[in-house]
Amino acid sequence: MEATESLIYRQFAARHKDEGCKKVLDELSIEEKRHEKTLAEITGKQVKPYKFMAIYHIFISRLFGLTFATRLMERAEQDISAAYRRLGLDELADEEDSHEERLSGILSEQRLEHTGSIVLGMSDALIELTGALAGLTFALQSMELVALAGLVTGIAAAFSMGASEFLSKRTEDDADSPVKAAFFTWAAYLVTVLLLISPYLIINPDGFTLWDLESHQFALLCTFAIGLLIVAVFNFYVSVVEVQSFKHRFFEMTAILAVVSFISYLIGLGLRSWLGV
Repeated sequence: MEATESLIYRQFAARHKDEGCKKVLDELSIEEKRHEKTLAEITGKQVKPYKFMAIYHIFISRLFGLTFATRLMERAEQDISAAYRRLGLDELADEEDSHEERLSGILSEQRLEHTGSIVLGMSDALIELTGALAGLTFALQSMELVALAGLVTGIAAAFSMGASEFLSKRTEDDADSPVKAAFFTWAAYLVTVLLLISPYLIINPDGFTLWDLESHQFALLCTFAIGLLIVAVFNFYVSVVEVQSFKHRFFEMTAILAVVSFISYLIGLGLRSWLGV
């Protein structure tokens, strides 16, 4: 593990542009290499780094950012310092404990700086559109009409959210670029909208039978499943980079999603009966 992480930190440092971050990553690589040599002297065994693991973390860093990849790696070895102390290797344990502190504050990426805007766009789209789709599904009971109404509502709301975020950031003296914040909010909202509506566009409504469900009912179940997957993936990402509890954030957002969808379902049934649709 120490040999592998030494290689990974060295690769991270090679592709990081900030000199301060590069220096810290190089220092961590050297420390991990020294740990490897200490263990080699104790055990009398020489090891090689796991190349596959190094390639995996480098791929993750390119896909989700260096901060996510680095903290994910540190999260995987959170018990290593305790193991070193049990072996009487207190110096190695102290250095492992210092890794998280030294990494905090040096890793700053644009995608993390705008996490708030992404959360705003994604959470609003999840809560508003999932609830709207639940109400529309039981009110209209037509795949085409629900998809049409959902797309019009979702796309219009994405631009509205982006504009609102732009105006909001312009009023803050210490805010980053309002244009970038608006773009991240708009993009997060729009992507979430397209994912949530995709079952209504993909599932063939003609002759559809599964678990005694009609096509629009199954499409809504798929939308709920996609919504939960989005919540899980994004909250895992945020829990890693911001060192927060995944379970708390996930269950909180899931509960809100369920309550809003249930209320919208009741509203859809009530309006369908009242308007005689």
